[in-house]
Amino acid sequence: MSLTSGQVSEIVNDHKLSAKDTGSPEVQVSLWTARIVYLTEHFKTHKKDIHSRRGLITLVNKRRKLLKYLKKNDSDRYYALIKKLSLRDSY
Repeated sequence: MSLTSGQVSEIVNDHKLSAKDTGSPEVQVSLWTARIVYLTEHFKTHKKDIHSRRGLITLVNKRRKLLKYLKKNDSDRYYALIKKLSLRDSY
């Protein structure tokens, strides 16, 4: 089971930049982070689910690339997002 539509809309409302924003890097990274957290919990009980693990690796790589883009183009937004999602401890 993935994120419900209520959870998705809540995440989008927390991280959107404008009224109709659904595609900004902040929204995308926060949605992918929620899915990554869900999948890591899933793997604690289903250790041999190799196919979903591949999807997790893909999500982590997508998030890493988008964070790299955001850091390169607007570092203030990057650091604010890292702090809000608490992805890294040093910031």
